[in-house]
Amino acid sequence: MTKIIAVLNHKGGVGKTTTTINLAAALRQKKKRVLAIDMDGQANLTESCGLSIEEEQTVYGAMRGEYPLPVIELENGLAVVPSCLDLSAAESELINEPGRELILKGLIAKLLDSRKFDYILIDCPPSLGLLTLNALTTADFLIIPVQAQFLAMRGMAKITSVIEIVKERLNPNLSIGGIVITQFDKRKTLNKSVAEIINDSFCDKVFKTIVRDNVALAEAPIKGKNVFEYNKNCNGAKDYMALAQEVLKLK
Repeated sequence: MTKIIAVLNHKGGVGKTTTTINLAAALRQKKKRVLAIDMDGQANLTESCGLSIEEEQTVYGAMRGEYPLPVIELENGLAVVPSCLDLSAAESELINEPGRELILKGLIAKLLDSRKFDYILIDCPPSLGLLTLNALTTADFLIIPVQAQFLAMRGMAKITSVIEIVKERLNPNLSIGGIVITQFDKRKTLNKSVAEIINDSFCDKVFKTIVRDNVALAEAPIKGKNVFEYNKNCNGAKDYMALAQEVLKLK
């Protein structure tokens, strides 16, 4: 049974794409068949995997009905559906399309008729628009990366309310898989204070794993690599492997 996980925070710079690519890589290390779908018009996940943002076929064309989801197999064993800068235009282009919230769900269903994956991770755009709604409509779980800063926390209430609406109207199976605290530096009092507030506010919805601030996580995408390919012994690799262990227990 394929588990579909959307990775979302509508604030940028909180480690959303970093979490998607490195969690996918960690699950692959655990011998799972993993597909990562780049639904962000910035195409950061696509570039972080060493792919071009000008690939011939992308999720944009698939969303427009031009062809099935294009899956690219990477040498590291991961499969990726790339994005492109044009994807941002899909919000307005598909606005009058019947069943527009269900386009991605249909594409994934067709893909799973011929391909088998244990996990599909969807890197959502940092907004709560149509592309994110497509991801939430098809997902089983939502993972929310939150930077250990007060500003990063402010949007949590908005995300929670959107999830409730999606559950009620479009996808009753959606649940919060967990909130993961990212870019954490235990030497900073602010980081510790924010982590305590997040844990007090969301209790059992917060993953035990905290992703520490780690330069390798920032350097790896520049080389088109995940953190395990770049430096498998760094704290970032250890943290995302620990997070993968928790994700494997989601039911």
